[in-house]
Amino acid sequence: MPTRVISIANQKGGVGKTTTAVNLAACLAAVGQRVLVFDLDPQANATSGLGLEKTPGASAYRCLLGEEALAEKIQRTAYARLDLIPSEVDLCGADLELARLEHHLQRARQCLQPVCQSGRYDVVVIDCPPSLGILTLNAFAAADGLIVPLQCEYYALEGISMIHKLMAQLRNSGVSPHLELTGVLMTMFDGRTRLSHQVVSEVREHFGATVFETVIPRTTRLAEAPSHGKPIIDYDRYSAGAAAYEVLTQEVMKRLGLGSPDPDVHGRTTSPSVVGTGT
Repeated sequence: MPTRVISIANQKGGVGKTTTAVNLAACLAAVGQRVLVFDLDPQANATSGLGLEKTPGASAYRCLLGEEALAEKIQRTAYARLDLIPSEVDLCGADLELARLEHHLQRARQCLQPVCQSGRYDVVVIDCPPSLGILTLNAFAAADGLIVPLQCEYYALEGISMIHKLMAQLRNSGVSPHLELTGVLMTMFDGRTRLSHQVVSEVREHFGATVFETVIPRTTRLAEAPSHGKPIIDYDRYSAGAAAYEVLTQEVMKRLGLGSPDPDVHGRTTSPSVVGTGT
């Protein structure tokens, strides 16, 4: 089966984009998938969230310019079957540099192609910057599917309309003709508030089956895990956040056609969906 490339994107910051990239990747690896996280965000939060340092020269910057091979940037993490292409601040200059180059929206796809063709990974998860600049458009063009995290707030629907428009433009222009919306993920759900329930209901009304059944709760443990450089399933395996991302993984695998997940190394089973506020 070919490597599936999934980008996690929303131009709005603070919606759980990097949290989703790190924890979905970790859960996919835990059930036996070979996963590569590609950190394309100059803030490098996915890099630190997986316990790696932000090291000068370690990012894909030179690869995007065609000066180095992306495979040389791959680093192992502390977790089996989970590798990382780290980021660091030099990616901030990529938007300006790439704009001057030929096929500037297809650079990430060109870099990733040898890695995907090697058969080394089942899934590549790209963490995008919180913007719709050239790096994010590169991630869209490199991806087979897009996951859009939406925070449970009133402005949630505004961002996704622009993403839909960009996806259509990339498909119609031939830059990424096969790009699909894998799913919309509701994040930071607080079951104690009427607002959270209203927003989820409204998003489901607009987007129907595109919205994942799993809803990611707002929890203290999820918020703490990145500061320890750990995915939530390592930081607090039996928390509500860990359970939510484990069940989301089942949904994502089904949508990607990867089959049913195998029992992970701990043999834990999970329920069909999670909506909660636990810590």
